[in-house]
Amino acid sequence: MGKIYSFEDLETWKESRKLLGFVMNVVGRRELSIEYFLVSQIKSSTISVMANIAEGFGRYGLKDSKNFYIIARGSLNETKSHLYVLKDMGYMKESEFVTLYNQTNSVGKLLNGLILL
Repeated sequence: MGKIYSFEDLETWKESRKLLGFVMNVVGRRELSIEYFLVSQIKSSTISVMANIAEGFGRYGLKDSKNFYIIARGSLNETKSHLYVLKDMGYMKESEFVTLYNQTNSVGKLLNGLILL
């Protein structure tokens, strides 16, 4: 692993970006255009994961950084909850749900590593 100079170097941020890409592929479907509120919520929570990781990295104190990583973890759990709603409403295949769920777990493990530093 190379040196970390910016938030873009963090594996946690990279994986959260990948999660956002997966989410955007699902919510960009035409049939979901009627679910504006739900689409807005899951986009917002997933973007919040990335944003809070970046903001936490930009803080000078470890305690302050950890607070943003904890907020990111909360947003990640919100995203996971929205995934269940999409699946339960029939907007996602089981295989897509599993892929997204596993990605949220991967990001969560990496976030926990940042929090426990």
